[in-house]
Amino acid sequence: MSGINKVILVGHLGKDPEIRHLEGGVAVASFPLATSETFNKDGKKVEQTEWHNIVMWRGLADVAAKYLQKGKLVYIEGKLRTRSFEDKEGIKKYTTEVVAENFTMLGRKSDFENEGSKQPKPNDVGAGFNDDNEDLPF
Repeated sequence: MSGINKVILVGHLGKDPEIRHLEGGVAVASFPLATSETFNKDGKKVEQTEWHNIVMWRGLADVAAKYLQKGKLVYIEGKLRTRSFEDKEGIKKYTTEVVAENFTMLGRKSDFENEGSKQPKPNDVGAGFNDDNEDLPF
């Protein structure tokens, strides 16, 4: 039986996706994602936040750069990938990242609409009400 490498995260972006283009025009987006959990410790509610490095490739990277922003809530599916690199002093380092295979933006629809679009204000009486169905019996 082969192994399974599957990661599912729901969290908030720590910063806007950083996009870069490699040779051949391949797009890569990366950003930190915060996931939090709460638990009771000595009768007090404690929140623990974990940070994950997310990497998206090609078309997924382009979509992320266009729609995702710092603070937005997102569902991400992907796999863990560990890679090595050399730092400025030539020391070999390792990092583990989540390579996303897909994502879904979560939250209210208004969280993702353009700032320029007209949104009804909470104080506008009847704002957003559509009176096209006057003949309904209820």
